[in-house]
Amino acid sequence: MSPARKFPVLITAEQIARRTAEIGRQIDADFAGEKVLLVGVLKGAAVFLADLARHISIECTFDFVAVASYGKAQHSTGAVKLIKDLDQPSEGRNLILVEDILDTGLTLVFLRKLLMQHRPRSLKIAALLDKPSRRIEKIEADYVGFTIPNRFVIGYGMDYAERFRNLPDIRVMPPDFPE
Repeated sequence: MSPARKFPVLITAEQIARRTAEIGRQIDADFAGEKVLLVGVLKGAAVFLADLARHISIECTFDFVAVASYGKAQHSTGAVKLIKDLDQPSEGRNLILVEDILDTGLTLVFLRKLLMQHRPRSLKIAALLDKPSRRIEKIEADYVGFTIPNRFVIGYGMDYAERFRNLPDIRVMPPDFPE
C-alpha cells in the first residue's frame, strides 16, 4: 500500500466530483451556444480536465501545455519554463486554461501571457485548488474548486516527484516526508 494512503485527506473524491460538476454547469451557462477549448496544464491538471470535460455539455475540445517550475521539491523554483505549447490553433476561440492549483501565480501569469499571444476570443482560468496565501503575482481564477490553506497536497493528479497522482482524493503531505 502507498504510504500516502496514511496522509490526512483534505478533500474527498466525492467533494471533488460535486464541485467539478458545479463548475461544468457554470461553464455551460457562461458559454451557452458557444464552443470552448480546454487547455490543460500537464501533468497535474489532466485528471481535473478529464472530469471537468465530462460535466460540460456544450461543444468542447482539449489541448495541453506543459511547463516546469517544481522539479522534485515541495516548493516552486520560481522560474517557469515552457516545455510544450498548444498543438492546435486557438486564435478567435474561447479558451479555458485548466490548472490543478493556483499557488504563487507565477505559472498562470506566464501561461496567460503566452496564450494571449495566440489571440483567443476569450481566456478564462479554471483552477481546482486556490492557495491565496502563497500568491506572489496578481491573478485570480474565474472558476475555483476549493480554496485551501498553505499545505503541500497530492492526489487527483497532483504529485510529489511524480508520485501519488493516482490517489482519488486530495491529501496533505507531511513536511517531514523523506525526499
